[in-house]
Amino acid sequence: MITDQRTIDTFYTMLIERNSNYEGTFYVGVRTTSVFCRPTCPAKKPKKENCEFFLTAKEATLASYRPCKRCQPLNTPSSLSPEVKKLVVAIEENPQKKWTDKDFDDLSISANTARRQFKKQFGMTFIEYARARRLGVAFNHIRNGKPLIYTQLDSGFESSNGFRDAFTRIMGAVPKRNKQVKLLTAKWIETKLGSMIAIADDASLYLLEFVDRRGLEKEIENMRTKLSAAIIPGTNQILQHLENELQEYFEGTRFSFQTPITDEIGSSFQMEVWRILRGIRPGSTISYKDLAMEIGNPKAYRAVAGANGANQISILIPCHRVINTNGDLGGYGGGIQRKSWLLELEKKHNHIL
Repeated sequence: MITDQRTIDTFYTMLIERNSNYEGTFYVGVRTTSVFCRPTCPAKKPKKENCEFFLTAKEATLASYRPCKRCQPLNTPSSLSPEVKKLVVAIEENPQKKWTDKDFDDLSISANTARRQFKKQFGMTFIEYARARRLGVAFNHIRNGKPLIYTQLDSGFESSNGFRDAFTRIMGAVPKRNKQVKLLTAKWIETKLGSMIAIADDASLYLLEFVDRRGLEKEIENMRTKLSAAIIPGTNQILQHLENELQEYFEGTRFSFQTPITDEIGSSFQMEVWRILRGIRPGSTISYKDLAMEIGNPKAYRAVAGANGANQISILIPCHRVINTNGDLGGYGGGIQRKSWLLELEKKHNHIL
């Protein structure tokens, strides 16, 4: 989501003017209707305070907005193929569905065709879009801090069953009597690099990830299954403290964190790797090989890489500071562009340390 006020002002002006020069440059989400539109949408224009602006349709979808039926923001200037139109309709009829090869067969559409044509038209694959819609439904009330009853219909469901199923499939059913189930709290946090989701209990942090991270849905499911936990929307002192620290980090005024991190999310080996990661000086980098040497086992660089990839607490456990031996940035769950941005931020402001 765009947070820069000047950019917001410019985009809103272009929205009011229906300026076609900005077509494809941004999308607007309308809080009062829960839909997102093109800049040229013919519908009545919303008030600025009811608008949120996004650079991509995927961002708008993850923020729980569904495509406007009038301006059809998923449609490009070229006409959509019948197969793609059928798939878009199918997703909107059942946003919480997880797609399999059989589902494509039932529609007489090749999965490869769906992936290729969606990528060409929308810049993301069909599965990526379906996942974004599913996560958007589940994240809706976490993001807005509202009970299920207030967001159920806005999410496109005529009954509470579908909406609750979409949420509990990822976040877990909230128990009524079972005291053995751990309750965690989830909070949506906006940053300069995009939206993040943070999950914590009253004592420590369990997860901090960008909401568009590939595999996030499975990551959350695995975590709550391992912990016998359910996740509810809201906030607590840990999450509030974290949000304040992240704001200072992205402003370049803080590079150390006091937010406590749980020791329940990894093996002893992973925890050791993450402990060393937290000791890397901001603005500096280390290779997987050197990281393995730090733990006293130079041959364990593959296991170190695996532990790095398993990290589910971005920024505070700074896996973005690990690079390839040849100096290349290597991979990053939040995306290479974010990794580069974070390293540049730390190099620019490391004089405050």
